[in-house]
Amino acid sequence: MKIFPVKKQYFRLHDTQAETLERLKRRTEKSESLTSNFTDKSFRGIIERNTFKLISSKIGKGAFCVMKGTVETHTGYVTVEIHKVVRIPLSIMFLFPPIGLTIAILIDMEKFHPILIIVGIVQMFIIWFIFTRVVFKFLSNQSLQRLRDVLDVEWTDKN
Repeated sequence: MKIFPVKKQYFRLHDTQAETLERLKRRTEKSESLTSNFTDKSFRGIIERNTFKLISSKIGKGAFCVMKGTVETHTGYVTVEIHKVVRIPLSIMFLFPPIGLTIAILIDMEKFHPILIIVGIVQMFIIWFIFTRVVFKFLSNQSLQRLRDVLDVEWTDKN
């Protein structure tokens, strides 16, 4: 089981590769840092030849997911994953319950109740499920929908 989810989506182009990449370049503000900023463009990121690395330009939600992909002659793919900047606080949140349990054991072993172990595991599961799975699914779908609209592509099962 992966802690941080990854989603890979294949697509088929409606136009030529050059037209699709040109449309993506028009709707992307060039940015090496992949951070959210106010812009009239749909994405921020890097486009080199036929590959791209983008985030949605929406403030607050856009930098949660990073989309990396390739546009081939008639097809392409995009991989969506949680941004490294977001992974760090999420990883720290995962560590709160075990650290809390360890401190509780070290401070006063006599008052420590074994049910706290179950509570700690449940807390870790809630943090993992809500902050990674649910939020990732929601925001990655939004980003992919936006990318599909910009590229004018059709999602497919495989390449």
